[in-house]
Amino acid sequence: MAQSAPRRIIVNCLVDAALAMLALPMALWLGAPGVAPPGAWWPGALLASALLLPAMGWPLGLARQYWRFAGLTDALAVAAASALAAPAFWALVTLTGAWHPGAPRFSVLHAMVLMFVLSAGRVATRLAAQRRAAGAPDTEVLLAGGADAADLFIRATAADPTGRYRITGILTRRSRQAGRRIQGLPILGTVEETDAVLERLRQEGQLPALIVLAGSDVQGSELEALLDAADHHGVAVKRAPQPTLLGNAARPDEAPRLELRPVSIEELLDRPQVPLDREGMARLIQGRRVLVTGAGGTIGGELSRQVAALGPASLTLLDHGEFALYEIDLELRERHPELPRRSVLADVRDAARIRRLMEELKPELVFHAAALKHVPMVEADPLEGMLTNAQGTRVVADAARAAGCMAMVFISTDKAVNPTSVMGASKRLAEMYCQALDLAGQREGGMRCITVRFGNVLGSTGSVVPLFRRQLERGGPLTVTHPDMRRYFMTVREAVGLVLQAAVVGTAAMHDLPALREGGIFVLDMGNPVKIVDMARRMIRLAGLRPDTDVEIRFTGLRPGEKLYEELFHGQEPPRATPYQGLLMATPRTGDAAVVGRAMDELATLASTGQVAAALAQLGRLVPEFTLDEGSRRVSL
Repeated sequence: MAQSAPRRIIVNCLVDAALAMLALPMALWLGAPGVAPPGAWWPGALLASALLLPAMGWPLGLARQYWRFAGLTDALAVAAASALAAPAFWALVTLTGAWHPGAPRFSVLHAMVLMFVLSAGRVATRLAAQRRAAGAPDTEVLLAGGADAADLFIRATAADPTGRYRITGILTRRSRQAGRRIQGLPILGTVEETDAVLERLRQEGQLPALIVLAGSDVQGSELEALLDAADHHGVAVKRAPQPTLLGNAARPDEAPRLELRPVSIEELLDRPQVPLDREGMARLIQGRRVLVTGAGGTIGGELSRQVAALGPASLTLLDHGEFALYEIDLELRERHPELPRRSVLADVRDAARIRRLMEELKPELVFHAAALKHVPMVEADPLEGMLTNAQGTRVVADAARAAGCMAMVFISTDKAVNPTSVMGASKRLAEMYCQALDLAGQREGGMRCITVRFGNVLGSTGSVVPLFRRQLERGGPLTVTHPDMRRYFMTVREAVGLVLQAAVVGTAAMHDLPALREGGIFVLDMGNPVKIVDMARRMIRLAGLRPDTDVEIRFTGLRPGEKLYEELFHGQEPPRATPYQGLLMATPRTGDAAVVGRAMDELATLASTGQVAAALAQLGRLVPEFTLDEGSRRVSL
């Protein structure tokens, strides 16, 4: 492939030389019809034309142009080479005393003819290539996205050797662009007008087979409306490759196959990024020793990534799972090789081990994400849930406080509100202890204990999204517990960004939040809950299939401990707004850290000795809103 490039350059030089020789008699005839130079003049003049144009065009890259992909830059090079070669030819024949065409204005005419002939050859080559590509069965495409991204995709499509896509129109995000053209293709309307544009195209018999999302600016509710319109008209939707890949695809020397990708459910449910105090996060993290528990999990892993990017003095990753810990450690080693980092295999329930680690590491910030989170599994083994979620949180908090930690951030869950599961009740008990510890820290000037509560994160190991993906790969069915089940969802990137924001606010903005001085809990604003069955249907459509026709949706019934609707606030803890976008506050009841601690010790003793019924009863006393349903509870001893 590399050896063929010099041959092509030589061919380009020869063709340009031939076109220059053709341009000379054309210019002479146009300048003075009927006046011909002597016959002996022609050989030298034609040779001079053939040599001068390639010589003038070489510094401009004329011989290295790829004619099939000729564009504006190539046209400028042709114009410049013509403007230099024509007067050079006139000067040469004048200085040598040979016959010359007369007035210097012939040079202008000669340059224009040269420009026309050279451009015509390139345009003809490009049109021929497009006609050859048109012979293949094209997919008619409607582009949707920003004008710059649409322009880049059009160029990449022209360079695609397969010629699979034929763009018929564009939908942009700005109404004032409607009616204009990008590379000759009409802008038919805005993304918000997708349904109306598709209806008009249907009536005209020009409905496209595919909508391609160019760029990443169409997200969330705007993307959902576009998908609804596409579903209504039976048009598939895919997303263009990343702009960097498109840039390579538009390069003639690359000419790769243009690969579109499906729209992911994460993109659909993603929301505009909440403005975050990145400077405040950097001030909090930079130069400090940070420990993340549960670092191998979805939330813990993303916390580790974002913390590592903020430049801590050191980062310790703690997890009970060997492989999960290995994966996040390897990733951070590749991304931040200069970061002092340590991976620790440990169980947060092992008080002696955690205490020794804290004394050795002396972390200044602890992010506690370790937990058992899968409701049915914790229902089957409730004692494990109590020991990990409640007692494990207390172990980490007490050890961090004893080691002089500045602040601990505890990751809680919406299932802690009016819990019907052991998982939720154990997390609520952990909330209560952290609240009590935070109040004690405020009084005594000790460690701050900041609690952050939120719902499901997309793509987490226990999330429904990976389950649906696996079921789709097998051809279905997709299993949903109940047609009315709803859940709050947030992308892991957004959730962790807000967790860090809450850490900044919780350590530095006490005067702005009176509720925080009362043991308040940060609650992430997760928008509106989503029906799980609607998510299943959407994922089937995004895969290019039809719900209930190509893929069945099967309802399996609620599992032990599950609720139809999750809540972010208890009925007696109405949400309080904060000055910080994306963060709300709840102020549930609090208690004395010593009293709550003694009760948790009793619970831990019961759980450690296998007394299931007594432990559940104790949990119910500590969390009165916890609903015990012994009839549906299955316990593994």
